[in-house]
Amino acid sequence: MPELPEVEHAAQRLRAAVLGHTIARAEALHPSQRRHFPPMAWKAVAGQRIERIERRAKVQLLHLANGAVLEVHFRMTGDWEFTALHESPPKYERVRFETMEGVRVSLADSRAFGIITLHAPGTFAPIEAGPEPLTDDFTVDGFRDALANRRGPIKPTLLDQKLVAGIGNIYASEACWEAKIHPATPSNSLSKARVVRLRDAVRLVLETAPSGRYYARDDVNERDIWRVYGRDGDPCRRCGSRIVRTVQAGRSTYHCGRCQRLR
Repeated sequence: MPELPEVEHAAQRLRAAVLGHTIARAEALHPSQRRHFPPMAWKAVAGQRIERIERRAKVQLLHLANGAVLEVHFRMTGDWEFTALHESPPKYERVRFETMEGVRVSLADSRAFGIITLHAPGTFAPIEAGPEPLTDDFTVDGFRDALANRRGPIKPTLLDQKLVAGIGNIYASEACWEAKIHPATPSNSLSKARVVRLRDAVRLVLETAPSGRYYARDDVNERDIWRVYGRDGDPCRRCGSRIVRTVQAGRSTYHCGRCQRLR
């Protein structure tokens, strides 16, 4: 599932491909997408220039010239693919935008879980999410205050987008390993020193996310590129002990049995 680094990378690719372009036509090709992006929305975006593309948490926002906003969630397997209009569309194309400048933008999604929604001019409300972790808004004091009200284990807590924006299952496990914090540690039990370590670890794992990881996953062995995620049974890269897989809130969690002890 794409998380903050992958969604930011997607937004950058989209900017490079079509920022400033004008949408000639749009169409949702799969029934699940038509429920969110119906024919009336296709007509509404035609003729509109793409003025700005931004990311908030795991969401991409396309701001159009008339003030409308296209909100894009990749969900599990969504991705952008770009082709010329004379070329064949990509496999698993679910939503299509064609620009007057000759670019076809396709939401390709094998599982068809991705969602594109059009907000009419003046109706878009800001995404309710916590601070962006790679900005100055993600402070130690703010993070600690937010955790003080959480009794649950820290790793699932990190997945709450209202706590901090953009962190998903992979980077939550990676951050806990980097900070030497057991993923089952009660969130409100962390000392200030450990909160500092965790805040810094969150930033580190996002800043050092493997380049193009989401887009090149068929060409790389993901087991080799993570510090801990997906490496159950392998030796810890810090202490050599065995990496353990557990399940928290229905999601796989990975940690080192020695240097992430529960205390």
